[in-house]
Amino acid sequence: MLNMDNGILLIDKPAKMTSFGVVARVRRVLSNQQSKKVKVGHTGTLDPFATGLMIIVVGKECRNASTYSKLDKIYEATICLGKTSTTGDPEGEISDISEIVPTIEEVNSTLAKFTGDIFQHPPIYSAIKVNGQRAYKLARKGQEFEIPERQITIYDLKLIDYSYPYLKIRTHVSSGTYIRTLAEDIGKQLGVGAYCSELRRISISKWSVDDAKSLASMGILD
Repeated sequence: MLNMDNGILLIDKPAKMTSFGVVARVRRVLSNQQSKKVKVGHTGTLDPFATGLMIIVVGKECRNASTYSKLDKIYEATICLGKTSTTGDPEGEISDISEIVPTIEEVNSTLAKFTGDIFQHPPIYSAIKVNGQRAYKLARKGQEFEIPERQITIYDLKLIDYSYPYLKIRTHVSSGTYIRTLAEDIGKQLGVGAYCSELRRISISKWSVDDAKSLASMGILD
């Protein structure tokens, strides 16, 4: 059960649910409990296919949402080599690109190139606003546009496992980093193409997914 007027909730988001869907469910439960509309928001979206930590702000804490969204994050991601996706994730149209199998040495050498301050082009299927509209909405309409590249920081990038075509990484990144784009860029650098097949947010600054609650355990997953 939830019972709060202000503060934060740590939620372990399930796959196949939007971040707005999580917020809506929490808002509905809190509003029903208190017989009044409770203000609820999130501090940074997770793609529907992704799982992991979301910091939900409630009541007066909503005014501090942007502060949380600017914090560093740690992710674990599985990258599928040899294929690309129109969205950079499993929800897009998948295309076969290459059957070349990179060696473990080539993988490690490539990952080493993606640490430090680097420039990244955010994906067109993202919530970034372009001329006042969300980029993903323009992309779905087939409109052509360009999102300027931005500088991000990858503090650490480690290979957890490699069993072709999948390689699993753990990375500590600055706010504004798109792991889908990182996966695609790794594939380009290897010359075989790639997309992010699984993504899990492990932590946001000092907050860990280990301390988060699932919606099911809170009785608010429908």
